[in-house]
Amino acid sequence: MKKRAVVIGGGLAGLSVAARLAKSGLHVKLLEKAPKLGGRAVTIPLKGFNFNFGAHAIYTRDSSYIRKLEKELGITVDWVDFDPKKARYDLGDELTEMPATLEGLYKTKILSATSSKAAFAIEIMKTVCLLERGEEGVTIGEWMKRSNKSPEIQQLMLLLASSNFFTQEPERIPSTVFFKYYQRMFKTSKAVAYIAGGWESLVQELERVIVESGSEIMTKTKIERVLFEGNKVVGVETSDGLIEGDEFVFACPPKELGKIFEGTPLAHPIAPYLLQRPNTVLVYDIGLKKRIDTPYTYIYDKQSKVFLTDISHYDPACIPEGGQLIQAIAYLKSEEVGDREHAQKRKDAIQALFDKHVPGWRDELVAQRYTERAAAQEIKVEDDQKLMPVQFHSCANAAFAGDWVQGVGQLSELSFSSGWEAGNRLLHRVTLY
Repeated sequence: MKKRAVVIGGGLAGLSVAARLAKSGLHVKLLEKAPKLGGRAVTIPLKGFNFNFGAHAIYTRDSSYIRKLEKELGITVDWVDFDPKKARYDLGDELTEMPATLEGLYKTKILSATSSKAAFAIEIMKTVCLLERGEEGVTIGEWMKRSNKSPEIQQLMLLLASSNFFTQEPERIPSTVFFKYYQRMFKTSKAVAYIAGGWESLVQELERVIVESGSEIMTKTKIERVLFEGNKVVGVETSDGLIEGDEFVFACPPKELGKIFEGTPLAHPIAPYLLQRPNTVLVYDIGLKKRIDTPYTYIYDKQSKVFLTDISHYDPACIPEGGQLIQAIAYLKSEEVGDREHAQKRKDAIQALFDKHVPGWRDELVAQRYTERAAAQEIKVEDDQKLMPVQFHSCANAAFAGDWVQGVGQLSELSFSSGWEAGNRLLHRVTLY
């Protein structure tokens, strides 16, 4: 008899775990409370445009866990690589190259002197060779001050972290997390990539694997509570009744976990993660009926910490013929979230950037998506905030996955890497018949 696995949450983490377990021979039930799979990573059609919700770029794609899924599951992912030659930093009065390549490092005006550029190249090598690791309990901002890095080197390192971690305060990133991230990033040959067809194409592929493997997907299924016998989960009560299993993976955000585990042996271990702040950003997408030719596909405004991406350049399928889709994301401090006056100022600043870099956009606008508080990551990696472990010692058959769980990378990559580890642990525990 096949072992039964129940996966709660149909976002990227839950889908990837469920697909691996199903492909490995377990009978899986994937439960999702929404009518549509994908969680935050969904694609919404509007007036001929496909707007992607959730962090859409994939970092270090040559070592990404999505590549592991491709090989193991036989799924098809159509990659489109980011072009660093079409990317610029906006310094206010001029644009300059991003130091994403040796050519970019040589040309960029972020570093004024050749000696500074050589010094930054040395910092990259020291990071890759594990000569720099940071220090537990010390933020990267404090670590750099203690290390006497030049102001220009500090500025560039924090500028990179701001865009990779989606944060307005990169100096608050723990130094150990910073160096682990860049030890991987600096070694990649494919720093940033997009998935043609958006998240929808990946969601469909993972769904296909689950169904073709004989497992089940249940949408519109809300979990009421988790049932235990001793230190083991035996089932979950849903709006449609009891669902039992042998192994469980919970890929739902901390606040939901707090509700469904209330009164169980895991309520206390989970409680601290309910207090952690999410990483929230402001998102403003515009769909244009006619393409406006611009020389660059990515611009990061250094002062306002806003970036613009021509999504349609990398994914032509997201637009009607002849159209264009531009996405702007503004990073927010935790205290700015929910401040409508501040949000309006950021929106005005984004529109000014559209005016500057996409002149004439107002005349071509036919669709837009604007949200003042989009979750880029459920737990923000800053100061003493901690991600959840994949498993707690007090429960033998439950694992956790999502961008709020410990893993490799940040943003969406955390969903895949924590999901991969959760799947590995479960597969090591079970014996298939």
